[in-house]
Amino acid sequence: MRPRWRYVVLALVAMAAVYILATFVMVWRASRADHAGPADAIVVLGAAQYDGVPSPVLQGRLDHALELYRQGLAPIIVPTGANQPGDRFTQGFAGYDYLRAQGVPEDALLVIVDGSNTYEELLATANQLLPRELDQVVLVSDPYHALRVDHIAGEVGLDAVVSPTDTGATLRSLLRETAAVSVGRIVSYRRLSSWL
Repeated sequence: MRPRWRYVVLALVAMAAVYILATFVMVWRASRADHAGPADAIVVLGAAQYDGVPSPVLQGRLDHALELYRQGLAPIIVPTGANQPGDRFTQGFAGYDYLRAQGVPEDALLVIVDGSNTYEELLATANQLLPRELDQVVLVSDPYHALRVDHIAGEVGLDAVVSPTDTGATLRSLLRETAAVSVGRIVSYRRLSSWL
């Protein structure tokens, strides 16, 4: 390899390293910030459910959304998520059922059961909310997920802020999200979702 090409390769590697490091810092900072405020709807990103019973992760998201709803930040909660092969219930329905049991009125719930990943859930949510002229949303998910869900919401046309749960973020989850955000910002989150 000629010396000048070596410098080009080293420069590209250095730029990639800086980009990934900067993205990691952004993911980490987003995981520690809560931007909850008045909105049209509170959107709960899906997570596992067990035969209609929310997993601890999903329950944590639902409880946080319920707290925001009771503070009067939005008149509607939108539980999202499809089902996995073999499941009798969707994540969205498990969330709906749980919130109803906590006293949330049926007319304050809009269930989205389309979408097997974050992009698809938020696209399906936008397809339901935007025709109703509801575009300002508070997104509820785990802290490590905050930056990516915010970016995806913008990509699908939602005006979003993120209010993460208080579960914290592991280094592994932050690194995984750093990879997803690094790629998604370059190729689009829609395309990235089709690869996962």
